[in-house]
Amino acid sequence: MTTQNGKCPFCNVEEGREIILSSTHCIAFHDGFPVSEGHTLIVPKRHVSDFFDLSEEEAADMYKCAVKVKGILSEKFHPDGFNVGVNVGKAAGQSVFHVHMHIIPRYEGDVPHPRGGVRGVIPAKQNY
Repeated sequence: MTTQNGKCPFCNVEEGREIILSSTHCIAFHDGFPVSEGHTLIVPKRHVSDFFDLSEEEAADMYKCAVKVKGILSEKFHPDGFNVGVNVGKAAGQSVFHVHMHIIPRYEGDVPHPRGGVRGVIPAKQNY
């Protein structure tokens, strides 16, 4: 999904979502299709498709937001761990071409074999 009604779904996101956190360059809100309780996205305010095209200031601000969001989610949901990730490009699974970082709370027992974590994007390589 690159657009919704001809618009990027992450541009002007303040119009339809509860904002968890807002900073100079980024906003954070719960994912519309969460994979776990508390799944949150951090999105730069400037429309940028590729994570590697963020300015140093934007990338640093995104990291600072990730640390703050982790604290907020820890306090509210008490997860046992987190996955943090950014999909860059169609081959990596990016479906909305506006940079967004996933902060995914993880809970003991939420999957049978969590070993390998983000390596699970290529299932045959997850277990080693």
